[in-house]
Amino acid sequence: MVAVVGPSGAGKDTLMAYAARAFSNRSDVVFARRVITRDANAGGEDHDGVCEAEFEKLEADGRFAVCWKAHGLHYAIPIETKDAVSKGAIVIANGSRSALGLFRDAYPNLVVVNVTARPEVLAARLEARGRESREDILRRLERSSLGVIGDYKVVTIDNSGEIEISGRAIVDAVSTLLSQSFIPKEK
Repeated sequence: MVAVVGPSGAGKDTLMAYAARAFSNRSDVVFARRVITRDANAGGEDHDGVCEAEFEKLEADGRFAVCWKAHGLHYAIPIETKDAVSKGAIVIANGSRSALGLFRDAYPNLVVVNVTARPEVLAARLEARGRESREDILRRLERSSLGVIGDYKVVTIDNSGEIEISGRAIVDAVSTLLSQSFIPKEK
């Protein structure tokens, strides 16, 4: 499992889309589609939007490998991803730094791709979305950390500049994983 994490505006979805194009001909690289309690047409990442009641039902039915709450929303990675990982596929999912412990519990062979960007780049990207005021954005950036805390295998990608550079970095990281011979751990 590759969990892609980083602050809002770092470009996680853009990098994942870049990698998805690069690996489109590989059945052993799977991009997970998150379930989120947000309208599917809300913009941003391509996800399955559900209401809170539906999310709770799916969770109770054991349909999630990992689920967490952040920014007033519920997020989940579908249980089918565990089967793909157990069969040797590399599954790439948009994650959350706050949920990495849950990811590691579900996927013992976890690799974290930490996407960062300079604060002024984050601020400009978030402002362009038009969802928050500049003051709210600056306050959020002041209290956020760009690092990953914990004992994880981490690949950090600075996505402040050209997408070709950071896109190549994520493709290289996944290619390195593909070239490694490993047997998935059973949980």
